[in-house]
Amino acid sequence: MPETKVSVIVNGTVHSVAVPPMKRLLDVLREDLLLTGTKEGCGEGECGACSVILDGQLVNSCLVPAKQADGSNIQTIEGSGLHAIQQAFAEAGAAQCGICTPGMIMAASALLCRHPHPTAEEIREGLAGNICRCTGYQKIFDAVEAVSRRNA
Repeated sequence: MPETKVSVIVNGTVHSVAVPPMKRLLDVLREDLLLTGTKEGCGEGECGACSVILDGQLVNSCLVPAKQADGSNIQTIEGSGLHAIQQAFAEAGAAQCGICTPGMIMAASALLCRHPHPTAEEIREGLAGNICRCTGYQKIFDAVEAVSRRNA
């Protein structure tokens, strides 16, 4: 099958990539654009490790065909504006093995954009699509709460 040209803005930079019909956005980011911060966990949209912000919405990039992202604005973990969240994760011990961390940080960023001062329940709901096998979640929730307090 012929490749299709896809144009996306990733972290503020325009990229044009030729992709096969069903290449995933995750693979374009990692293989074509060399943005390896976005991780593949399950490849089935269940774990959230591949979370990115696509046109303002948190998505699992392993489920998005790259053609569907044509013309979109994408923010990955390498994008700007996440430093306070990353710092809070480091301070709270919320980052351990590193597989879930980029997706958790992207989910936290999306949550804090919608709710700058989320309740504990909103934090749990906002991060619900992301699985972590190392931290037990409390340290992650603590990190998001810390950023929320700093935003006050």
